[in-house]
Amino acid sequence: MKYTHQIEGMSCKGCRKKVEDALNTIGGLSSVVSLDPPMATVTTSSPISVDILQKELSKVGNYKIKNAEVMQVIAAGKKKGEPRDLYHNQKTDNNKTGNQGIFYCPMHCEGEKNYGHSGSCPVCGMDLIKAPDLKSSRAEYACPMHPEIIRNSPGVCPICGMGLVQIENGAGLEDEGYSVLKKKIVVAAGFTLPIFLISMSEMIPANPLFKIMDLKYWNIVQLIFSLPVIFYATWMFFQRAWKSVISWKLNMFTLIGLGAGVAWLFSLVALFFPSIFPHHFMTHQGTVYVYFEAATVILTLALSGQLLEAKAHQRTSTAIRELLELAPATATKIVDNREITVSITEIEKGDLLRVKPGEKIPVDGSIKKGEATIDESMISGEPIPMDKKSGDMVRSGTINSNTTFIMTAEKIGSETLLSRIIEMVNTASRSKAPIQKIADRLSGYFVPIVVLIFAITFFIWVFYGPEPVCIYAMVNAISVLIIACPCALGLATPMSVMVGIGKGAQMGILIKDAASLEKMNAIDVLIIDKTGTLTEGRPSVERVVSIDSKITEQDLLSRIVALNSSSEHPLARATVEYGEEKGVTAETIIHFESISGKGVMGILGKEHLALGNQSLMDQVGATINQDLGEKVSAEQKMGKTVSYLSINGQVTGFVVISDRIKETSRSAIRNLQDEGLSVVMFTGDNSDTAKAVSECLKLDGFHAQMLPEDKLIEIKKLQSSGKKVAMAGDGINDAPALSQADIGIAMGTGTDVAIQSASITLINGDLSGIVKARALSKKVMSNIKGNLIFALGYNVLGIPVAAGILYPFSGILLSPMVAALAMSLSSVSVILNALRLKNTNI
Repeated sequence: MKYTHQIEGMSCKGCRKKVEDALNTIGGLSSVVSLDPPMATVTTSSPISVDILQKELSKVGNYKIKNAEVMQVIAAGKKKGEPRDLYHNQKTDNNKTGNQGIFYCPMHCEGEKNYGHSGSCPVCGMDLIKAPDLKSSRAEYACPMHPEIIRNSPGVCPICGMGLVQIENGAGLEDEGYSVLKKKIVVAAGFTLPIFLISMSEMIPANPLFKIMDLKYWNIVQLIFSLPVIFYATWMFFQRAWKSVISWKLNMFTLIGLGAGVAWLFSLVALFFPSIFPHHFMTHQGTVYVYFEAATVILTLALSGQLLEAKAHQRTSTAIRELLELAPATATKIVDNREITVSITEIEKGDLLRVKPGEKIPVDGSIKKGEATIDESMISGEPIPMDKKSGDMVRSGTINSNTTFIMTAEKIGSETLLSRIIEMVNTASRSKAPIQKIADRLSGYFVPIVVLIFAITFFIWVFYGPEPVCIYAMVNAISVLIIACPCALGLATPMSVMVGIGKGAQMGILIKDAASLEKMNAIDVLIIDKTGTLTEGRPSVERVVSIDSKITEQDLLSRIVALNSSSEHPLARATVEYGEEKGVTAETIIHFESISGKGVMGILGKEHLALGNQSLMDQVGATINQDLGEKVSAEQKMGKTVSYLSINGQVTGFVVISDRIKETSRSAIRNLQDEGLSVVMFTGDNSDTAKAVSECLKLDGFHAQMLPEDKLIEIKKLQSSGKKVAMAGDGINDAPALSQADIGIAMGTGTDVAIQSASITLINGDLSGIVKARALSKKVMSNIKGNLIFALGYNVLGIPVAAGILYPFSGILLSPMVAALAMSLSSVSVILNALRLKNTNI
């Protein structure tokens, strides 16, 4: 008997292991515990009391069985004929209790600690990211007329008799945090824009707004418009700033919260109590200059950055959802010589499963009866399907071509190769610490320096300033914070990144985050997948060779096309397409026969044709002489597929099929190597093919016959030795490596999973895009540094003046209007410098 228990109190993989080990100490019981959802699946030969389970859990920690009452009902034994909706109802109840999933801090402030709820990190204040659900959902079926009727298997509605339809598992649902940020950015931008326009209008001669009402009333309008921005859309930044001060982990949020908060509070006081300020701070209309525009613009820009980061975090979840969809939700199980449709979660080891033509294989196992041609490109990356016979291994998610076979389930659930790929993608994505932008690093030094200058300014004016000393001290100290407001500093990185990403898109390079641009130019090793990256990724005819002087190559091709026009094999389609290019029309074949693992046969007129490997030639009695055998063997050692053609038992020629190297691969690799990169190929193909391609392209090395896990391990080894690694690939099998690499580069001609797992996508699938991406990275980073020099330069010059350093010598205090102009000029300088990237030559 198998029971499911919800476990409360688990927060990490260590907790999961403790709970699992504790339950497995109970005699006659075996358990498997998952973290997301926090559940224990217990298998026993007889019912067992929940109290016994709880007693063992209490020994190892504060873990509780949350749904004990429901489990006791189940443990008492399910009555015969009882509907299978109990699990579904129980699952719904669990969701109501607040089981939101597993969350983690993207900054990894507390290592790999997980949280059982959404919210913000208690250390740095960053929004917690929801870890993707790595468990393929149980297939569920509902009535289209009565949605309250839900079953775990197909059938008919007990109310109206309609057939039940499968419920979508929410693969396309948008992350809740991202949705909230989208709503907030609309509010922030909607209210910030009019504030910005009102503020900028003061620079227009004969300002038309002043004809409607005076400046002081427009300042009140700015205050009202700023309230939703400050107290709703961007309030989280002030919370994060406070947490960063409490934990003394100063970052960009500290600077944003401090600068924007002081600017807004100063403006509030200036608006309602203008008389307390010295005349130096008055405008010609008798008001004190306000900074609502500076505060809201800074916060809205910061919020935009958070939205982009949240979008980037969704990529991992999207990639994992697509991987989960590779496995079918149901399978055909053979029980007592009957075929029944079951959910994939109900398959157990040793079950016999029937896989029909075109179906995906549900779990890992071996073929028990029959033969098949399996598309394993999701695992190996190789486009040529593999012929399988009885006893051969087949993998979950791969596709059966055109035969029916019976398999034995050997690995289920998390044990399958597909599940391991999903786990590797998730782990690799989470293990990458986010890149700290240059502005963030500077903030760690800049913030305490500004605060120190603020304090020094205040006390100097208190002890040495004129009356009223407190007002002068406070105003000048606040001026320091206002002039140091990170408007230009906040624009420095995102402006350059935005323009750089736009420039990349024009060149066919899609860059998904600023971190990729920052790292691209620092890469030491480039790992390249073979199929679809270095090569075209599909089989194509290289040439047709006739060894009979009476038969031309064109005649040979016409016979090959005639035979293969009746076949569904990808290699056959390649020859038919080649024939169409050469103007060959397929003739009619009779008595066509496809022999799995060997080739095809048929009759054309009076000719008995056979096209295939040496085994097929032996079967039809066609002799292959030594010279021909050596020629074909040489082709095969170079990784090419060769099929002989025999006519009436005589070998008359052969066709060579290969995955051609892209024309641009050679020059791109040479350019990258000239820049000092080590270029290494990882492939799932055999060693002979890998060696031939490596020698042809003069690569720095290669690894052959690699599974997804092997690629991941090799990249980790390189990273542990201090190397910065980029990985370029296009297949599902490349997804874990793309996630683990410092930069993942996907071919736009590849799979969606690879593209979602990568940081950079080359739309045309051309490796020369990597050369351009590196050049763009260098230009963007140089531009960012220039922006930071502009931004910090204004601060370095403006802060001493704002502090009143000129007052003892000239009686000059920094006017808020001058401070505003300086801030505007710094922002304009940053924007203009960033826009230069649009016209740069790469």
